Amino acid sequence: MVTIDLTRVNRISPYSLVASNRPLFYELITDTGIDYTIGFTPNGILPDVLSYEFVIVNRSQRKSPRDVKLRQSIIALIQEFFRQRKAVLIYICETGDNRQSQRFRLFDSWRRASGQERFVSLSMNLTDEEGIPNYAAIITRKDNPDLPFISKQFRVMEELLREKPE
Repeated sequence: MVTIDLTRVNRISPYSLVASNRPLFYELITDTGIDYTIGFTPNGILPDVLSYEFVIVNRSQRKSPRDVKLRQSIIALIQEFFRQRKAVLIYICETGDNRQSQRFRLFDSWRRASGQERFVSLSMNLTDEEGIPNYAAIITRKDNPDLPFISKQFRVMEELLREKPE
C-alpha cells in the first residue's frame, strides 16, 4: 500500500494540497480559481502487480491555462508517491473529448521535467474498433525489484489489447 506524506508534498508544492474524503486523493485550487482533485486509485489492470492509476479531475470543468504551478504541484505529489521503491503508476488518458493525445504529451512532459533518470516508463498507443486512439503508460522506479515482472505483464497486456477479435 502506498502512503503519501502531505506535509512533505506541501513543502515543495506551490499550491496547497488538502486531503480529500477519498484515500490518496487531494484537492487544490489554482490562482485562476480552477478546482482540481488529483490522486491515485488502485488499478488491477496488470495481473499480480499492485499499481495505481493517476487521476486528474478538473472539477470546475473550465478550460485550464498552462499553469506552471499546477505542473509543479502534480510533480511534487508524484515524487512523494515514488518515495516508495515498489510504487507503480499507471496513466490512462481520458478519451471523451478527443484530447487524449494532448493529455499524453502533457503528462509525458511533466514526467520528463520530474527527473526521468530515476524512472522507467513503458507506454502504448492503441486504436480501438471505432478508430479512437487510446494512450496509456506505466511508470516505476528503476530500482524496483519487480521491474522485470512488471515489464513483462505490461507487454502481455499490450499484446492482448492489440489482438483483434475473430
